[in-house]
Amino acid sequence: MADITAGSVKSKKKKKISIFPIVNCIIMVLFVIITLYPVLNTLAISLNDGTDALRGGIYLLPRKFTWKNYITVLQKDNLITGAYITVLRTILGTVLALFTNAILAFIVSRKRFLFKKSLSLFWVITMYVNGGMIPIFLLYKNLGLTNSFMVYIVPGMISAFNMLVIRTYMNGIPDSLEESAQLDGAGYTTIFLKIISPLCKPVYATVALFVAVGQWNSWFDAMLYNRMSPEFTTLQYELMKLLSSVTNQGGSAEAMKNAVGAVTPASIRAAATILTMLPIICLYPFLQRYFVSGLTIGGVKE
Repeated sequence: MADITAGSVKSKKKKKISIFPIVNCIIMVLFVIITLYPVLNTLAISLNDGTDALRGGIYLLPRKFTWKNYITVLQKDNLITGAYITVLRTILGTVLALFTNAILAFIVSRKRFLFKKSLSLFWVITMYVNGGMIPIFLLYKNLGLTNSFMVYIVPGMISAFNMLVIRTYMNGIPDSLEESAQLDGAGYTTIFLKIISPLCKPVYATVALFVAVGQWNSWFDAMLYNRMSPEFTTLQYELMKLLSSVTNQGGSAEAMKNAVGAVTPASIRAAATILTMLPIICLYPFLQRYFVSGLTIGGVKE
């Protein structure tokens, strides 16, 4: 009797051990489907004939393939100018923001720096206190930043959050490396460029990725500060205007009546959405490890 009971307990344990991986896989597959389905569905609609898409029933694959939705979006006025400005602001903004935040973090992370605690407290306060939209607009106007390209670059060069993340990462680097370099006659510039910066590549990549994504997706500053300067428009602002226009037309009878030539407001909206997400979708799988490693090691611990 005891042997039968022991055997039944072992069989139950085996069943529990064998069932868990299956349940875990099912949950993960469902999670992936729920996460990816909106993107895949939008992609399928953007590659489908607009008039045919009005019938519904499109889920993961286009029923009637066409490029007309993307051609219509790319033919919009100022889109090429907006793409050029967006790429330029993303590159320059990311490089300059990373450079300035890294220098500030290096200064504040030095143990001999007299005002390190007071400056760190000042940076933290700026994360919670904001002057408001109207005072900031008036400040930018008085500084000559409105209707100019530099309004995309200068305000984002210093970020309290990014600086504190880099500073905390630098605090984890052993002091013996800096002391050894100073014994060999190295100055702070040499220490920063040849010792500290190579060791900070993971957190640099994390901050650069955050800044680049923010610069690429930003459109509100273009609308607020450069609305009267079409030569400084951005890709996201032009696509936002396109999305707004087709959204307003989407439910009207006139839009349905004009849905000829395989293009409709819904299909245009899907194509514009995919164009907005495309660079991030392409880059994120290759750089996602920096999100975890950089922020885990460089997280604010104080």
